Amino acid sequence: MRFYERLYVGDEAKKRRYSIIQAVREGKKTGYWILTLPSNGKNLLDLYPAMALAQPYYKEKDMLILGIAADHDDAVRLSARIVNQVYQKTGGFDVAGFLLGNLKE
Repeated sequence: MRFYERLYVGDEAKKRRYSIIQAVREGKKTGYWILTLPSNGKNLLDLYPAMALAQPYYKEKDMLILGIAADHDDAVRLSARIVNQVYQKTGGFDVAGFLLGNLKE
């Protein structure tokens, strides 16, 4: 598991940012949510409860965590903010291309 260098943080998660990151790294069962690159070509982003990362399937994957959120509603608002930012800057919806392009800069 890796964290995006420009990690997005939900409004509700800002005050607990570092404790959320630590809980996710340690695989603690929490109510936090994470945003990742899409697992297929049809999605813009994937949203997962952080506790899902404790499952063997996700432990084997090298996931890039783009954002963290305090709860599901915070994750939905954060994903909308990310998609809106991509659209404003590019005029399109290639979220993965935009964010991965930012890694190369």
